[in-house]
Amino acid sequence: MSEPLLSVRDLCVDYVTDRGPVRALDGVSFDLAPGEILGVAGESGSGKSTLAQALLRILPAPAVITGGEVRFEGRDLLALDEAGLRDVRWRQVSMVFQSAMDSLNPVLTVEAQLCDTLSAHRPVAGPEGRARAAELLELVGISPDRLGAFPHQLSGGMRQRVGIAVALALEPRLVILDEPTTALDVIVEREILQQLLELRRRLGFAVIFITHDLTRMLQVSDRVAVFYAARLAEIGPAAALRGDPRHPYTRALLSAFPSLHGPRSERAGIPGAPPSLRSPPPGCRFHPRCPEAIDACRREAPALVPLGEGRAAACVLCAPPSAPT
Repeated sequence: MSEPLLSVRDLCVDYVTDRGPVRALDGVSFDLAPGEILGVAGESGSGKSTLAQALLRILPAPAVITGGEVRFEGRDLLALDEAGLRDVRWRQVSMVFQSAMDSLNPVLTVEAQLCDTLSAHRPVAGPEGRARAAELLELVGISPDRLGAFPHQLSGGMRQRVGIAVALALEPRLVILDEPTTALDVIVEREILQQLLELRRRLGFAVIFITHDLTRMLQVSDRVAVFYAARLAEIGPAAALRGDPRHPYTRALLSAFPSLHGPRSERAGIPGAPPSLRSPPPGCRFHPRCPEAIDACRREAPALVPLGEGRAAACVLCAPPSAPT
């Protein structure tokens, strides 16, 4: 991979509670290349959205970053003060939230919100700001005559497009998509994802794409990172994970999704539920639900093992055999 745009090393996030800290992100490491799409998959509570918020340092209380390093173009984001963060957020790294209404102000027009984002970082106002706002709406497929609309006057799909326009307003190098199409029907979802891919091709930004829909992610991502119980279970090229997943959890996720092509086959869900992060099981956190678990899985917390060709998995079954004594 070329020099990474984003480099994350041993990132840890804790939620501080009256009964002690709960680790929501545990020693996560990965790189992201310029222009790359990295998909992030996993069940609810696995740490996907916590990762996104930690990268921008917008974690809600009582969450705190307790360890690790996040470097964007060589710049340590965890060491920046508020002025430094303001220079990075939206200008270099932006985010599209799961619900557009989480990022859009219900009492401001579309124009006001786009111009507010622009003027917060650049000296634009009046006709220049309105022209740029109209240009951004056209970029995401909305007619400029909707500049005067309030969010409640737009459909869900249009609101999410406005959220994308806000995220792209300052032409960032990295856009984080935190389940941007969860509340939309499948037709609108497909349209928005196709448009995002086209915008990425034209503008050249990198993407971290967080979603529950593993099959959709495999279609649009260059690489995929699979999270389980606050840890990275597997990471590698999307085509490799689709055709030959190495971690039992990745295989279980893929087997739970029906295919639209080929013969019918029996689908199987993953038994049980993810563990409590307050008291996770010893060893591999997936072993209570894993049909392939052996004694070592119950004793050893597996490290992420390189498997070649840009792949890695945290599973003792993937580890190379020990050299003979």
